[in-house]
Amino acid sequence: MARAAGIGVVLALGLTLGVAHAASAQTANQTPPASAPAPADYANKANWVCWPGATPNACDVDLATTVVKADGSMAVEPFHADPNAPIDCFYVYPTVSIDPGVLANLAVEPAEQRVVEQQFARFAASCRLYAPVYRQFTLTALVAMMQGHPLPMAGGVRPMTPYNDVRDAWNYYLAHENHGRGVVLIGHSQGSGMLTQLIKNEIDGKPTQALLVSAILMGTSLAVPAGADVGGDFKSAPLCHASSQLGCVIAYASFRETSPPPENSRFGKPRTPGPNLVAACVNPANLGGGSGELHSYFPAGAASIVPGGQTPQPWVVGKTVTTPFVSVPGLLTAQCATTNGFNYLAVHINADPASSRTSQIVGDVMFNGQIQKDWGLHLIDANLAMGNLVDIVRQEGAAWTAKAK
Repeated sequence: MARAAGIGVVLALGLTLGVAHAASAQTANQTPPASAPAPADYANKANWVCWPGATPNACDVDLATTVVKADGSMAVEPFHADPNAPIDCFYVYPTVSIDPGVLANLAVEPAEQRVVEQQFARFAASCRLYAPVYRQFTLTALVAMMQGHPLPMAGGVRPMTPYNDVRDAWNYYLAHENHGRGVVLIGHSQGSGMLTQLIKNEIDGKPTQALLVSAILMGTSLAVPAGADVGGDFKSAPLCHASSQLGCVIAYASFRETSPPPENSRFGKPRTPGPNLVAACVNPANLGGGSGELHSYFPAGAASIVPGGQTPQPWVVGKTVTTPFVSVPGLLTAQCATTNGFNYLAVHINADPASSRTSQIVGDVMFNGQIQKDWGLHLIDANLAMGNLVDIVRQEGAAWTAKAK
């Protein structure tokens, strides 16, 4: 897989459901496999990346952060989980597996551990954390498909296997852990696609919807009618406008303000067919609308959610960051924007050439050394707004508790 990573394995990350569609097309031209994979056993805690109290638990990681201010001064911000969080979070990770073949296995490997550290573990400050392993469509399969050599759908592979795993994990959680607690659904890329289907099939308009605190769907193009908050992909779950609003959805895909989605953009327009539908954009930095400051948490070093990610420049000239994460207050702001029919989260860098703090962020998708503008800042959709989202979930938990009382 090292060779594939070298030619741009990260390019595959944002195909939310594209490989599933490709797999469906392949199976239409091949003899169906003799048998489908056996259902995953989610009673076995080894099939969860994160589960409260489980050992090992990939969410139990060092999240200490160096806060780098505009003047270059630095201070360490410790992380504190809330052991009494009033609500739960259920997370489905993006395309990260480099397992061979079309589908990933059910092992918690470094790829799953890395993405949980980047995108989910910090929510422990606001909720209890649940994240199942699922047999996702792999980076390996996506790279092979893009190179014109798609992997065969053999050995019991079924296009619905990833979704079936997520659904089964959700149902196990509901039956054995939920006990009427509110739940925030969190996903990115392929994970957002799986949760979109889960909400459509299992939650939207059904009794379980009463448990939905919110859904955070990053790196996706959720369909809503133009000028409306509900409709399109979801029939009764509206877009969020306040952190006290329950049962709503935050969805966005991020691009640099200076590099809006091009005509071939993979995000910003819905895949769901229908008249007058647009891609939802809810700004985590300002749910009420308009611009807001992004409270970002970036990996301090070369760590990325997939192999091949860019390495950041020094955060401060002449200084070394020793914590796993960095926060850069005041550096980034964002607002939802529309360009050539694409709706997206436009990220603005408040550069200060006179400051010793960096005025650059990395997170672009690269292919053969070239930035792929059609992907935007897909690799850091979660990092960009992590602090905002954790705070929103904390406030939602308070609103859920007040409602229950």
